[in-house]
Parts: sequence; C-alpha cells; structure tokens
Amino acid sequence: MADELKDVVLKYVIAEYSEEGSDPISFDTPLISGGIVDSFSMVSLKRFLENKYKISIPDDQATPEAFDTVDKIAVLVRRFTQA
Repeated sequence: MADELKDVVLKYVIAEYSEEGSDPISFDTPLISGGIVDSFSMVSLKRFLENKYKISIPDDQATPEAFDTVDKIAVLVRRFTQA
C-alpha cells in the first residue's frame, strides 16, 4: 500500500538535500545522524511540513531523533494531523 506522506517527505528530502553522486535515500536512511540534513536544514524541513500539512510541530518535539528518518518524520507528522 502506498504511503503518500512518506513519498512526499522523501521527495522533498531528495530534492533539497541529496547531492549528485550520493547514496540513494530511502525511508529508513539516517538523515540527521547520517549527515544528510543538518540542524539548519531540519528547521526548513519542519517549516515545509507545517505548511504542507497545516500543522504546528512544537519545538520540543522537533528533535534530531524525530527527524532522523523519513519513517520517523511520518510518525511525527501523523501525530499532529490526526489531532
């Protein structure tokens, strides 16, 4: 079954943070701990998600751990879209 949310996040991450010739990025690729997304980029990603899904992610929940993979980001976003 397709997961549109994960696909949207993955597509955004690849477009914004993947470099030519770098390893492919998948749903479970470590983004923060793998050095693909830094803390400044994480803020941009958070802002993208908030605008795209009309949610507000509290700063205390926008942790590097919560943004470390597309799978974890999808869990975080779902928590706020289902509220």
